[in-house]
Amino acid sequence: MKLDYGSATLAGLLAVQLDRLQSVLNAAARLIHRRRKFDHVSPLLKELHWLRVPERITFRLAVLAYRCQHNMAPRYLTAQLQQASNVGYRQRLRSSSLAMFDVPHTEHVTIGGRAFTSTAAHVWNSLSAAVQSSESLDIFRRRLKTELFERSYN
Repeated sequence: MKLDYGSATLAGLLAVQLDRLQSVLNAAARLIHRRRKFDHVSPLLKELHWLRVPERITFRLAVLAYRCQHNMAPRYLTAQLQQASNVGYRQRLRSSSLAMFDVPHTEHVTIGGRAFTSTAAHVWNSLSAAVQSSESLDIFRRRLKTELFERSYN
């Protein structure tokens, strides 16, 4: 879907800005189901098994983080994410034994907080252990979509 093109760069945008994309997604769901403009759209999205826009962005970032962790991403992306166990001051923490990324401290929330290193690490660390420990990319994507779908609609 063209809506997802470059969606990882949309992480951290204000909800007002994401609402525009969500309205396009809602209109597509209404068109597919041949519903009127003011019909409730959540059941339609759920029936189509479509994630909402924030979860779609999370999905893309999580897949990129998975690829970085398993050396399936370009080197310039893989080099930006560091395992928590490889960071000196975090080696004695419990999180170092888990497959978590170090979330770097940023000075500016609007600029640094939206950087790939911060958003991808934050998204990855928020996933359940069952999703993080997936054996393959296909299994990871399936488990991730299920987890995000449950977060979105339950």
